[in-house]
Amino acid sequence: MKILIIGAGGMIGAKLAQRLSTQTRINSQDLDSLKLVDVVQPKSPATPSDSGLTIDCEIADLTRKGVAESLVSDQPAIIFHLAAVVSGEAEADFDKGYLINLDGTRFLLEAIRAEHEKNGYTPKVIFASSIAVYGAPFPETIPDEFHLTPQTSYGTQKAICELLIADYNRRGILQGMGLRLPTICIRPGLPNKAASGFFSNILREPLNGKPATLPVSDNVKHWFASPRTAINFLMHATTLSKDAIGLRCNLNLPGLCASVAEQITALEKAAGSEALKLIHREDDETIQSIVSGWPEAFDAQRALQLGFQSETSFDEIIKVYLEDELQP
Repeated sequence: MKILIIGAGGMIGAKLAQRLSTQTRINSQDLDSLKLVDVVQPKSPATPSDSGLTIDCEIADLTRKGVAESLVSDQPAIIFHLAAVVSGEAEADFDKGYLINLDGTRFLLEAIRAEHEKNGYTPKVIFASSIAVYGAPFPETIPDEFHLTPQTSYGTQKAICELLIADYNRRGILQGMGLRLPTICIRPGLPNKAASGFFSNILREPLNGKPATLPVSDNVKHWFASPRTAINFLMHATTLSKDAIGLRCNLNLPGLCASVAEQITALEKAAGSEALKLIHREDDETIQSIVSGWPEAFDAQRALQLGFQSETSFDEIIKVYLEDELQP
């Protein structure tokens, strides 16, 4: 079996590649080839010397002519499409957001369709969508059937891609799934340009003895899952059949609803009161405006019934960060 990860240079892509590199079989099939691509050089994960897994790492820009066709020419059985311009950057740069988040996805789907029409190629495509496909006003807890009304360009781009994947799925061109990931927290590494980045920053930086800026009020609530859970989501998606998912192939995933105040309380329990002194409050109207249009909680019954699972407390999320990122 061949697997392709588009966006393998990002945090989730790299962690997914590492997890896959430890697998010998996926869905009762031998995993023999893993291709990692991104606009920057992806890092090859370490593998046992006797694994027999071939890992190819390439620099590739999905928006350039012929790249999508090249990536699907060797017909990977599973394609993880994780590449995207993040929310804050997509809002700041309209053209870039639509080029990468929408056009790049459309080029990939069309390349798959061309292969399908030639020889019946029908891969499983797992697309990293976002809860940003929803926009206010919405109920306190969003049900699976709630309508999509994004209030950012990023959310709009993700919603359009979801519709495209559902249509290609309906036509039998691919076996598609759109996973509406919660905000991933705590993200390791350096801050990125995502509007939601502060949710991780106010925990990660103090845990590492560094200052962090909090741009919103303590009562802001949001929907979270850890990086480890995000990888579990993606891996679990590979096990689901098209029949199990059905034509409604875009899913709200389970997560944890927590306020900024609850995040800070969990931080104090894990690192003591001194860590809280590293958080500096500095209101940012732009970020506050974007976050106010995001949902706070979901009743993700379909995903739960399909076997997806997430954390139930912020203490667990901090514990995952300490185990996966800070412990040797």
